[in-house]
Amino acid sequence: MKYHQINSALFVKNRKKFTAEMKPNSVAVFNSNDIYPVSADSSLPFAQHRDIFYLSGVDQEESILLLFPDAPYENQKEMLFLKETSEHIAIWEGEKLTKERAFQVSGIRTVYWLQDFHKILNEMMTYSDTMYINTNEHYRATVETETREARFVKWWKEHYPAHQVAKSNPILQRIRSIKESEEIDLIQHACDITEKGFRRLLSFVKPNVTEYEIEAELVHEFIRNRSKGFAYTPIIASGNNANVLHYIENNQQCKAGDLILLDVAAEYANYSSDMTRTIPVSGKYSDRQKAVYNAVLRVKNEATKMLTPGTLWKQYHIEVGKLMTSELLGLGLIDKADVQNENPEWPAYKKYFMHGTSHHMGLDTHDYGLLHEPMKANMVFTVEPGIYIPAEGFGIRLEDNVVVQEKGEPFNLMRNIPIEVDEIESLMNS
Repeated sequence: MKYHQINSALFVKNRKKFTAEMKPNSVAVFNSNDIYPVSADSSLPFAQHRDIFYLSGVDQEESILLLFPDAPYENQKEMLFLKETSEHIAIWEGEKLTKERAFQVSGIRTVYWLQDFHKILNEMMTYSDTMYINTNEHYRATVETETREARFVKWWKEHYPAHQVAKSNPILQRIRSIKESEEIDLIQHACDITEKGFRRLLSFVKPNVTEYEIEAELVHEFIRNRSKGFAYTPIIASGNNANVLHYIENNQQCKAGDLILLDVAAEYANYSSDMTRTIPVSGKYSDRQKAVYNAVLRVKNEATKMLTPGTLWKQYHIEVGKLMTSELLGLGLIDKADVQNENPEWPAYKKYFMHGTSHHMGLDTHDYGLLHEPMKANMVFTVEPGIYIPAEGFGIRLEDNVVVQEKGEPFNLMRNIPIEVDEIESLMNS
């Protein structure tokens, strides 16, 4: 891996938090992701399942974590199962985890090769009453491919029908949403890499540059700073492309006078950052662009202040809607009649700002977190309002990542990334 090894103490803490919530006499199993084929003998780059990584630090395919806090013997309380490495694998694929190395990474002393899994699981099933299965229940999830985790669940239900079934996901949704200090440091590091990429762009962007050239500049800077690259598919949207919320073609020329909406960010050690900035191709905003830009910035700054312990996500978005309505009235994009006659299910401001303002982030860009529960300290959220005006040929979104504090305003992990109009113009023209 490109990143520096994470101290195994983080994963020890994470496992303790999870097992503290398990029912008596229960087992939990977590599988790595598959390596997904493309065609012929090619495959996509491996990306680890975030849950097994969160609980073990293992960043390798064909891995299984088993947790059994009430096991009769100490060496059965937590176990790793790994693909057995060999000299052949070392030559053709490179180093894989040895048992000793797996202990250093995870803090788990009991490590077996994968071929022993079914035999040992069978023994654990004779001791236990309940199995925690790890299903994907994220509110944004759309899963059309049968995952390694799903295949295991199907197999387990066929072989152990007499056991009770429990779900890992509700526990993970809660504990993963509240970050340890080590996790916040890793997200901060991802944000710092993103800053380097963005600053590189400010001196690079000129009229007639292409969106894909900008993408190339970013990925160069990210990888040279030990990131695998983008935390998510980058959006580099010039001109009217910014009004397509998930524009990812990144194949157009950036024209003088236009704006470029950049929803781009680096990952580090599987932790995401998530940044959006909107910059002028020619290095200077027009008066109208500046007015809209500053309206979005005011909404972002005021919305950020609301992210405090006890805040409910749904009510927060209602309040942000009120802020945006005021700004759109000031810009002349809506009038008082639009507001008076609005549909409460789709308020007038939604014509120009149709998406949410904040989501949890961490190991996943849209990270775990139960939206119906109050916000808590050490949750990490994005703040990303936008105004999209197809009739005027531009859209503006601004986004930072912030950590909810015990008291006061959140801590901005992107506080050092230029966002004010004057600073961006100065850096683009220096």
